[in-house]
Amino acid sequence: MAPASLPVVLAVSGASAQPLAERALQLLLEDGQSVEMVTSRGAIGVWQAEMGLRVPSEPDAQERFWRERTGCTTGRLHCHRWNDQAAAIASGSYLTRGMVILPASMGTVGRIASGVALDLIERAADVHLKEARPLVIAPRELPWNLVHLRNLTRLAEAGARIAPPVPAWYHQPTTISEMVDFLVIRVFDTLGLQLGSLQRWQGPVARSAADEASIP
Repeated sequence: MAPASLPVVLAVSGASAQPLAERALQLLLEDGQSVEMVTSRGAIGVWQAEMGLRVPSEPDAQERFWRERTGCTTGRLHCHRWNDQAAAIASGSYLTRGMVILPASMGTVGRIASGVALDLIERAADVHLKEARPLVIAPRELPWNLVHLRNLTRLAEAGARIAPPVPAWYHQPTTISEMVDFLVIRVFDTLGLQLGSLQRWQGPVARSAADEASIP
């Protein structure tokens, strides 16, 4: 499939859910999408600390790394340095399909909610809000305190979609990979993208005769 005409911005901040970002990138590229990827300095540190992965910070090296890591030769991938606020996605004149921050740390959430842009993720998010383009934020924290809730509410009021990676069991997952796919696919549903294969809810599961007999 040829790359989509408008790119998707995939931003990865320093929260503990890096496998979701990696799988999202893989599914986007497999679907032939054009991806503008920003990995924060904190996210690079989390990948190293939690998964033992040394993700390069230099854009060309990072693109090669992800191509090798995902095994994808399709789609288009353009990586950006975490603090490059001269990047195309830092400007409202650069058109995109939307932006997804997966995962979103609460520090990133708080700065975006306050209009503070210290890095490219925060600047690109501010651009999507001011241009009224889709901005999807997948916060990864538990539990949420009042500050978190108020920041997320401010972002929702400003037009962002809040899509925490919350699992479900109606698709009867048996592996972590199946759970990861469900979370990633549901997040990108908000952009109108159907990535990968997902057993969606079709109604109640029929009870077996043994189950029926056990009901008083």
